[in-house]
Parts: sequence; C-alpha cells; structure tokens
Amino acid sequence: MRRRPSACCPRSPSRYDTVTPRAAGPSEVVVRLRAAGCVFAEDEARLLVAAARTPEELEELLGRRVAGLPLEQVLGWAEFGGLRIRLRPGVFVPRRRTELLVRRASRLAAPGAVVLDLCCGSGAVGAALLAADPSLRLHAVDIDPVATACARDNIEPRGGQVLTGDLFQPLPGELRGRVDLIVANAPYVPTEEIPRMPPEARVHEARIALDGGVDGLEVQRRLVADAPAWLAPDGHLLVETSAGQADDTAAIFVRSGLTPRIVRSKELAATVVIGTKPS
Repeated sequence: MRRRPSACCPRSPSRYDTVTPRAAGPSEVVVRLRAAGCVFAEDEARLLVAAARTPEELEELLGRRVAGLPLEQVLGWAEFGGLRIRLRPGVFVPRRRTELLVRRASRLAAPGAVVLDLCCGSGAVGAALLAADPSLRLHAVDIDPVATACARDNIEPRGGQVLTGDLFQPLPGELRGRVDLIVANAPYVPTEEIPRMPPEARVHEARIALDGGVDGLEVQRRLVADAPAWLAPDGHLLVETSAGQADDTAAIFVRSGLTPRIVRSKELAATVVIGTKPS
C-alpha cells in the first residue's frame, strides 16, 4: 500500500501554479503521477510543485518520483509526529504507525530520563521524543552508517547523541543498569515477505531496516535478551511489532525477565509491546 503524502502546505500563488492540481483541467504533473500509479497524485503534485524552485527542478523531482523513488526521499523529508524529519536516499521512511511508540514512550519518560533509541533509522522517534521533552538524555543507535548520518541531522541539533553499531555495542559502558527507557522499531518483516513488499520499500529502503529474519523476530530476540542489563530497575523497553507477532514478542520479553503488556491503536494500525524490568 502506498503511503499518503504526509503534509500539504498551502503557499502563495506563483508562476508554477499552471502545473498544480488547482489549475483548470488535469495538470501534466498529476497526469504523469497517475500514470506511474501514484494513488494520491493530486497531493503529491502539490508537494512537488511547492518543493521545486525552478521548472527544471520540478522536472527532476517529478522524474525521480515517477521512477519509483518514495515521495519522502524525493522531497528530502517526511512528516512524523508534527516534525519535518530530514531523509536521505536509501534510509527507512518513518511510518505514521510508529507514532504510537513515541506516544507511549513519552508517557513513561520522566524529565531528564536516560533514553536509548535503537535501530533508529532516520532518528524520527528520538527526534520526536526530544521535541516533547528536551531534557531527555537520548542516545540513538543504528547499524547502517547511512541511516546514522541522517539521524544526526534530526537528533543532534536537539541535543541527542547518535552512534553507529549493532544494538547496544557502541554505547558507553557507564550506561549499563542506568537506562530508564529503551525504544526500538527493529526490523520485523519475515525474510520471505520482503519480495511481496511495495517496491518503494523493498527497492529503495535498506534491506537491513526491513528484514527481521525467518519469523521476523530475530533482531527483537537479540535486543530483548540484552536489554535487562542496560535497564535501570523499573525501566521500560518498548518495541514496535505487528498485530500477528505481538504475542510472540511478549513471550520473548517474559523469557528475558521483563513483564510485558501489549498496546494497540486502531487509529494508527499499530502495535507496541512494553516490558518493565522488576525493581
């Protein structure tokens, strides 16, 4: 399913309005987007026109979108949690469903809490948490250096730190046993499902950000197994998962000594498992 464009910003009329969906009759931009299979062609056209400074730049942006590049990567940003998250080619595009992870984490994070954002991708989750509470001491980690370069653009101006490495590996040892909150949107798509994903994801996003192994839970298992050593007593681990995997994810939490509960949102079509470390 294609993602709906995340924002439609009104703008003053300009000389490019002749190619916007507001012009009389179908515009060339909308027609070409529709022909490429873009479901929300009118919205996408409006965003592309607003982003282009010249007719030549509009043609370049339109060509990239028609070729299949995700709209957010064409624009260089995605709307997430009320923020404009900067993106780079190949980086996982934040999904609206992940806003549930942010909402639940924000409820649990006391001012000044130590927070880890693992498998951070573009840094959207960490940036949203810092926007809600700048006092958080946030460390974001991803194994993909392209992703962490992008995450630095979004997190470090807000006071967080971004590290490159595998899960907890690059974190300073003095954080062990002192982390109040861990959030993770770890990859959870089963390997055999990857070829059936929309091409915007399977072609233009890093496979390492999507592939969760045979059952989709391999990264979660490694993450949850190590989390208790880093969490403070009464600390929390929040992991996004799918509705069908939630019970299995919760069972992984139990095996690692965490007390789990499953939170769902019909509005966002999202599922998060929250685990608490006993005091």
